[in-house]
Amino acid sequence: MPPIARRGLALVVSAPSGAGKTTLCHRLLNAEPDIVLSVSVTTRPARAGEQDGVDYVYLSQDEFQEMRAAGDLLEWARVFENYYGTPRQPVEERLSQGKDVLFDIDWQGAQQLSEKLTQDLVRVFILPPSANVLKDRLKRRGLDSPEVVSTRLSRASDEISHWAQYDYVIVNESLDISADQLRAILVAERARRERRIGLARFVRELQGDL
Repeated sequence: MPPIARRGLALVVSAPSGAGKTTLCHRLLNAEPDIVLSVSVTTRPARAGEQDGVDYVYLSQDEFQEMRAAGDLLEWARVFENYYGTPRQPVEERLSQGKDVLFDIDWQGAQQLSEKLTQDLVRVFILPPSANVLKDRLKRRGLDSPEVVSTRLSRASDEISHWAQYDYVIVNESLDISADQLRAILVAERARRERRIGLARFVRELQGDL
């Protein structure tokens, strides 16, 4: 018996900077080969070690605005003076093929996706175990200047205030436990009755064989 056909799901993971979102997303991608990360476009410069087309697609301000005006973005946002967005075509193609897509985006992007991918969207918010832990993580990772760290901390409270808009919330006290929880959410959502578009046919054939 072939696998039961299903429509792919769009798994959105959001969090304030420093909550561990990126690490958890990488763990999920390593554990689940059938889900891929949506590669966003951005106008911010590449950081050390980042690759164009792998981490982001890096665009000029004009190129980004052209995509937005043409309706080629599922969502977009301005964050810390730079623009980020999700290209429409590769996501819609993968979902229609029954494949899953992971989104590492903020609450603004999740809100826009909820309007366009209504049946396919699953939203997870990652919280730090405490404010002190969040502050320490941002300072220790050494990616940003003290000014940027201060700005990120001042925005964290606003970002956290959107937690109730999500389907699931994970408090990331332990990376191992949080990674297991995120993977469990994916596995459970794949089994939803309404997402398994081949289930009715499977049941009819099953009954016919009894």
